Amino acid sequence: MKLKNTLKVQRAKKNVTQQQLADIVCVTRKTINTIENGRFVPSTALALKLAHALDVTVEELFILEEAY
Repeated sequence: MKLKNTLKVQRAKKNVTQQQLADIVCVTRKTINTIENGRFVPSTALALKLAHALDVTVEELFILEEAY
């Protein structure tokens, strides 16, 4: 299974930069970048913080796909 995300899209909808989002959820801009690029899977707590900051559900932000 692979975890995909819509973080970049949701962030753009809210007109929020990576740095602004990082500041809101208390992580670095690099962390936001690595999540957006699929190189890092956030903890449950961070996923919840990101969803809350962007006013979306965790399910809208992260999608679990079956890998075949």
